[in-house]
Amino acid sequence: MRRQDPLAQERRARLGLLLVTILVIVPVALIVGTVIVKGIGAVDWEFLSTAPRNGLREGGILPAIVGTLVLVAGAVLWSVPFGVATAIYLVEYAPRSQIARWVRLAILNLAGIPSVVYGLFGLGIFVIGLKLGVSILAGTLTLALMNLPVIVTSTAESLKAVPDRFRVASLALGASRWQTVRHIVLPNSLQGILTGIILETSRAAGETAPILFTVAAFYLPRLPRTIYDQVMALPMHLYAISTQVPNIGMDVRYGVALVLLGLVLGVNAIAIAVRSRMRRNRIW
Repeated sequence: MRRQDPLAQERRARLGLLLVTILVIVPVALIVGTVIVKGIGAVDWEFLSTAPRNGLREGGILPAIVGTLVLVAGAVLWSVPFGVATAIYLVEYAPRSQIARWVRLAILNLAGIPSVVYGLFGLGIFVIGLKLGVSILAGTLTLALMNLPVIVTSTAESLKAVPDRFRVASLALGASRWQTVRHIVLPNSLQGILTGIILETSRAAGETAPILFTVAAFYLPRLPRTIYDQVMALPMHLYAISTQVPNIGMDVRYGVALVLLGLVLGVNAIAIAVRSRMRRNRIW
């Protein structure tokens, strides 16, 4: 049997991986480039700072921008504490218990449920069952529930990555399990938690089906005042002007998409910068 040259194998593997990477990057670059080229002409200060008027045919998208930010912030506010607490229990307190197995199975099932099902669930439980109405509170709870598996999974993996010697040293010095988790494990897991928040932000900002049933308004040219108000949101606004409102220019549609893309990338960039700073300060 002829022995293959290891250097030739390495070159072929490198070339194959490079080609696969290009196949992944090129479609993304084309999508982003198309949105920028076709939408940049519609984006100006008036477009970003005024409310829509004349049945969405004129004016800007300020209420939709504010509504999207409110929904994303609310989803993070609800999901992160519960997701982190669940991950701590699964990893630190009951890693091999029967309850932990059932919780992990539930998390896996939740991750595979279509977003429209979450919207119907939010409508039945939060809007009708708990009588919250079509409101910011109902919408953010629905988005938080939808993104909970992401937070739990990313936090659990980050907790597992903390070396066990940190825990052993803390317990040997007389700290309790909770003190060890709070002061040793969690601070060294913040990068993974931020990764989950980044993924959650991207998904929450771009979802249409869950907010369609629970919070989104078709046309509401004012800013929200309480958590029981409806709001406009960029995904819903883009859907509305693309399918329900005639005589809307393509540049306006692409402009809304560009603002949504920029909003998600901006929030993610801030979270990534914070995560990178934490990584530089990590001692292991």
